[in-house]
Amino acid sequence: MRKVLLTGDRPSGQLHLGHYVGSIKNRLALQASGDYDCYLLIADVQALTDNFNDPQKVRDNVLEVALDYLACGIDPARTTIAIQSLVPALTELTVYYLNLVTLARLERNPTVKTEIGQKGFGASIPAGFLCYPVSQAADITFCKANVVPVGVDQLPMIEQTREIVRSFNNYYGEVLVEPEALIPEGKLAQRLPGITGINDKMSKSLGNGIYLADDEKVLREKIRQMYTDPEHIHVEDPGHVEGNVVFYYLDVFASDTAQVAELKEHYQRGGLGDVKVKNYLFEVLNAELAPIRERRAELATDPGAVMQVLREGTERANETANATLAEVRQAMRIDYF
Repeated sequence: MRKVLLTGDRPSGQLHLGHYVGSIKNRLALQASGDYDCYLLIADVQALTDNFNDPQKVRDNVLEVALDYLACGIDPARTTIAIQSLVPALTELTVYYLNLVTLARLERNPTVKTEIGQKGFGASIPAGFLCYPVSQAADITFCKANVVPVGVDQLPMIEQTREIVRSFNNYYGEVLVEPEALIPEGKLAQRLPGITGINDKMSKSLGNGIYLADDEKVLREKIRQMYTDPEHIHVEDPGHVEGNVVFYYLDVFASDTAQVAELKEHYQRGGLGDVKVKNYLFEVLNAELAPIRERRAELATDPGAVMQVLREGTERANETANATLAEVRQAMRIDYF
């Protein structure tokens, strides 16, 4: 029996290289393996937790995220792509799961704490945002996902789901499946920083990302702005590769490791300027992104066809979610009719 895989993204903006490295490339490999029933949610309900005052932004980006998925190679014949808000059972499951987690536990979630700081909520944290790990638990369990491909920064979210599943099964019987996080290996396991610094996570909200849809001109300009070594003022100065975003990206994306090693050695001894290294990174990234960019542009000419893919995927997701919800209601003794 094949395992079930669930993952997704919030449509608060186009997807960037951080998504590509941290999750999408892994999804593509798992999709190609044929070992999983794959579900992919466009999590618009979760996007509204901190974009409630700009619903049009969320609506517009549902299509943008779908374009990114399809352009990267997500195949709707092998992966069910669904819109979260159009699967009502997820909302009902969230309500039931809220009884199984405390406010203090939600406040301790490291991922949520980090995001609260990034968004500057202060004491005015929307309840929906604080509780979105519970909504995410509903997303993962509606299809009884065994595995959830995530980046390392999302591990606390998976652990929270596992706790909710254990509590539910303890109270009501073995209905839900406890998921496992699937972390990318090798280069893909690295958290990709934003262009502003090695310690800055690439983020849509921080505006420091390289997007899959960026054209060559935009890509070149963003690489030009990348943080390198502030002490490497003149070409002849010895430079540092540690903390240098350009070399970090080369370690992740460049296939010619010997060339990267030579560039590092040259940079460290002096005589190699930032412009030359950035030009090489542009060549590497543009080669990676050009096919995605071209497919995306072609798909964007027929948005109706893309939305039809989402309609069909959402219908399939509803069938699965309703079956799980019926089991949950029965286990909780609230299947009255």
